[in-house]
Amino acid sequence: MSNKEDFISTVSHEMRTPLTSIRGFAQTMLASWDKIDDNSKKKFIEIIEQQSNRLIHLVENILSVTKIPNENLVMKKTDVNKSIQTTVQLIKQKYPNHNIELNLKKSNPSIYVDSEKLQQILINLIENACKYSDEGSNIFVTTKEDNKDVYICIQDEGVGIDEQYAEKIFEKFSRIDNPLTRKTQGSGLGLFITKSLTEKMNGEISFKNLEKGTIFELKFPQYNIEDHIKCSVVQ
Repeated sequence: MSNKEDFISTVSHEMRTPLTSIRGFAQTMLASWDKIDDNSKKKFIEIIEQQSNRLIHLVENILSVTKIPNENLVMKKTDVNKSIQTTVQLIKQKYPNHNIELNLKKSNPSIYVDSEKLQQILINLIENACKYSDEGSNIFVTTKEDNKDVYICIQDEGVGIDEQYAEKIFEKFSRIDNPLTRKTQGSGLGLFITKSLTEKMNGEISFKNLEKGTIFELKFPQYNIEDHIKCSVVQ
């Protein structure tokens, strides 16, 4: 099977589950509306909404994947700390039961990236840290620098990533199999998108397992005025 056929087959499979669920609960309500109590109706509608959101998220990720090779990035001087703080405030609303701790180096230099894509990357990584760790656990977001690069580290207290998945987690539709991931719906595209965007902005991403949990590390070149002079838009 070609890469294109494999991609279409996998996308079709991923879409079928939420669509089947939406259709099933909608048909049940249409056929037996008067026999279903109000609590059940509310529950069915909530499931339809959840599966609709899952489908929308999947479509958005697929569109992101198809756009990456030819997408223009608006590269500009970006404040790392401000980007992280803004992203974390958004995620805290969705995961209020996780403790997200920031340890940001005050003197962080700026980096040269597309600020919107950087936020997309941070959302993917920090949301993953929340989704794949228990409620009430800690998420640590730290920054550091050397002479040429700025590092952003996202650490969780989850179950970690089994070594058999280590080389596959950044591939399309890759899903890790453990008790937490089985309870969490996902397309398996988030880390592929994250790695692709990171590398497109001249950055690097890596991960390692800890005694408890996992840490993902992003590395981006520090902002250099010569980069801005050369080009403000990268193809």
